[in-house]
Amino acid sequence: MTPRTPLRPLARILEARARGENPDAIERENLRLRHEAVRDRLRQRAESRLLLLSLVFLLAFGSVGVRMAALATTEAVEPRVARSASIHATRADIVDRHGRVLATNFATNALYAHPHEIVDARAAADGLAEIFPEMDADTLYTRFTSERRFLWLRRYLSPEQEQQVHDLGDPGLLFGPREMRLYPNGAIAAHVLGGAGFGQEAVNAAEVIGVAGIEARFDEQLRDPGQTGPLTLSIDLTVQATIEEVLAGGMALLNAQGAAAVLLDVHTGEIIAMASLPDFDPNARPRPALEGDPADSPLFNRAVQGVYELGSVFKAFTIAQALDLGLYNTDDMIDTRGPLRVGRFAISDFRSYGPSQSVHDVFTHSSNIGTARIAQVIGGERQREFLAALGLLEPTPVELVEATNARPLLPPRWGELSSMTISYGHGLSTSQLHLAAAYATMVNGGTRIRPTLLRQDEPQAGERVISEATSQAMRGLMRATVTEGTASFGEVEGYAVGGKTGTADMPRPTGGYYSDRNLVTFASAFPMHDPRYVLITTLQEPVETSGPEPRRTAGWTAVPVAAEIIRRTAPLMGLRPEIEPLDAYALSSASR
Repeated sequence: MTPRTPLRPLARILEARARGENPDAIERENLRLRHEAVRDRLRQRAESRLLLLSLVFLLAFGSVGVRMAALATTEAVEPRVARSASIHATRADIVDRHGRVLATNFATNALYAHPHEIVDARAAADGLAEIFPEMDADTLYTRFTSERRFLWLRRYLSPEQEQQVHDLGDPGLLFGPREMRLYPNGAIAAHVLGGAGFGQEAVNAAEVIGVAGIEARFDEQLRDPGQTGPLTLSIDLTVQATIEEVLAGGMALLNAQGAAAVLLDVHTGEIIAMASLPDFDPNARPRPALEGDPADSPLFNRAVQGVYELGSVFKAFTIAQALDLGLYNTDDMIDTRGPLRVGRFAISDFRSYGPSQSVHDVFTHSSNIGTARIAQVIGGERQREFLAALGLLEPTPVELVEATNARPLLPPRWGELSSMTISYGHGLSTSQLHLAAAYATMVNGGTRIRPTLLRQDEPQAGERVISEATSQAMRGLMRATVTEGTASFGEVEGYAVGGKTGTADMPRPTGGYYSDRNLVTFASAFPMHDPRYVLITTLQEPVETSGPEPRRTAGWTAVPVAAEIIRRTAPLMGLRPEIEPLDAYALSSASR
């Protein structure tokens, strides 16, 4: 420490007095010098502090500037709603057999709020309620003035809605990037595609997951980042749209409560079209019904989930088995006197066909009595084995999550009466898709077909169920049903349609059957001399009212609708009208 200088040093005082000077001047000068030294020390200390503070500010603002530059060149990080480590927002497209888009992704934004940043909560709440009618302004205001710091408002916005929110100008209303699932064809093939929704969500991303149909069945594959291309279905978009249009028209014309159709390639098992009405738009998929009958919901896929007693279309299986076992040939006569009594039950026909009919006529005239007598000869055990070989006793393997639970309903005891009623389509409930696959087996030469919604390049090599000769005979019987039997309205010039009608009364929940409510089905194939496709057309509770009496049978309702579908879709699939060969149905008689 520097020693303090005396203000009045004695030696200098004595010298000043000797020279006659005032000694007080020496004190004042020393005092001035002392003050200057103190000021210099204080100034140096202040300058050091200012320099240190400047360095601190320089470092702080430099780090802030570096951080701002980094944020300006990268995506901003927001608080995450989901706790997942990563969200895969990409999802592969789904296309039809010709590459036309059925499902794709669409860039949009979600809307969320930071209530603590909202400038005018009342104005923001009123403005949002005006843009989004489902929002309540008072509820929004309460949420905006709460202690919460984050609120989801909308999972996705249209471009118009986004602009309207922008125009509100409130900094507390924010947007988060999203990819949502888009179905550009609206309700077309809705039950096949099913739909998708959001799974894990964060502010800057959301995971799209399948909730039904193909979207759910192939969810993992569609979300796989390694998926290199779209998922290609067997569906033909143009054919699908045409079938839905015709089916909707027939449903409206006949006052039906529901309808379904399946178009199936008999060699590859590809489902070219599958329709169920009423339907829905997967872009705005409705919520599942919590009450009432699930079958009343538009989400219900009647072609797959609906298992019904399908009526006389099952007679094809009884006749085919009898021919294949060599028990009958098509010219053999069957006792059709009725009613046929089994215990306290009686089996009768829609109308009397005389005391006896040939197997050919039993099929084309759709005789319950004749078919039941044939079933008696076959026996219940062999009948069950045959229907199982056709895939009618288990869920279909089609690639829809809904198919797993669509298990056929079997009788609790497969006795003689059950065997007889099942022979003409009562007592066993299956879906239209089951029926389509079984009919494909009937007409394709006799090999088992398993339906698929994925495009195939080769025919299926299924196990043999019936012989080629029996398949040829069945094609002749199905063709005769159109040319001379119960499906006369099914003829489409140039396409040699064949098939079998089925009219089944709807069961009452309390037991028994309704007398004025039924399910009608036409199981058809074309062209019968070289079958390519099976078409199953079903209407629920239709009524044809052009005549003096209402008509509810399949021949008057489902058959004309199916004929119109074939007339309009066959050319779309490249089938040219052609003259039917005269010897196309030469039958090989099976010996007893």
